[in-house]
Amino acid sequence: MKSWRSYRSKASQENKNLSIANDEVALLDERLEFFIPKLMQVMKPWQWLLYIFFWSLFVTVVDRHNLATLPEFLIKFMSRVIQNSLTIMPSLYLIDYLRPIFKSTSILNVSMHVFLLLTIGSVVAITLVKLVMINIGWLEYDPQAFVLDILFNAVTTGSFTLVFLLYFVHHHRELNALKLSFEHKLTAQNDLIKARIAPHFFFNTINTLISLIESNPPRASDLLQHVSALFRASFNGAREISFEEEVALCEHYLVIESSRLGDKLAVNWQLPDEDVMYDMVITALTLQSVLEKILLSVVEMTIETIYIDIIVTWQHHHVAIVVTAQLPKKTLMISHDLRRHMDFHIQTERLRTYFGQSADIQSTVTSKQIVTTIDYPLQDVGL
Repeated sequence: MKSWRSYRSKASQENKNLSIANDEVALLDERLEFFIPKLMQVMKPWQWLLYIFFWSLFVTVVDRHNLATLPEFLIKFMSRVIQNSLTIMPSLYLIDYLRPIFKSTSILNVSMHVFLLLTIGSVVAITLVKLVMINIGWLEYDPQAFVLDILFNAVTTGSFTLVFLLYFVHHHRELNALKLSFEHKLTAQNDLIKARIAPHFFFNTINTLISLIESNPPRASDLLQHVSALFRASFNGAREISFEEEVALCEHYLVIESSRLGDKLAVNWQLPDEDVMYDMVITALTLQSVLEKILLSVVEMTIETIYIDIIVTWQHHHVAIVVTAQLPKKTLMISHDLRRHMDFHIQTERLRTYFGQSADIQSTVTSKQIVTTIDYPLQDVGL
């Protein structure tokens, strides 16, 4: 039996590593917490050691003019490998360990600490390596050369550290700009959704409420609660919500429209098990927008009952929502016009912003039905 973890657990601050959606804004937020990335996640320890090996080989080859024999070359090469390993590896682990402290201070202050950490680490490492080499007879002690070599190594390490810090700061600013562009894009998309929902839906609902207030006040009060829930969601912004919430929003919408359309609308839901659906997420108002377009383009244009089937599946880290609306048999529905109305470009872009470019919404119109499919990847960490 699957060991399911709830959507709310996965989306909580304590379980960010279990995020089940490719929410790019959330990923950017995590990356922007600190301008230096988690260095031991950039490359694995063996990859860092491999990098150190080849870098030490390159520097030794460049400096081979004062190495007369192969043994001298090998000794120099091994000393550089050990020295660079003692400088870089402990420093990387220490920087990652101090990230919680560094996050609370300025970029300049952090840069100074990282610069001093690597520079001092370099001085200590080369001093230890040279002393060991002198003690075992692999190197003659020359005070002036000893000090100059330490100073040269410290300057070199410090220079490379400054270069990488400048790169991290530049990349951090680029990510900031990218995050702002994402936020502006999401805001613009949500404004379009609100502008589309509000006028048509608002006036129809007001007219329905006016008639119910006189004829059936309790029903009017109940309908107002559905209206409040739906409009609150539409003005909360483009966001990722649990699939249960999206289904609830769709049901609010269908209840409101059913009070106006009456028997012209019949909806059949085929949803996954509650435990499965509890772990699913989607961008708010995605499915609701599909249902609204079907109601506007089909149900309102006929006096016949329109049957809508909604089938939701989540398999192999992939969600498929198939909405099938049977077209009326007696009322003439022009396929060309329907295809033009069943356009979900805005909803698709919102879905791709959160779940990646493979997410899509496609609608197929035939003489008998409209089939709209919402597809998007969704990692199932319960598998």
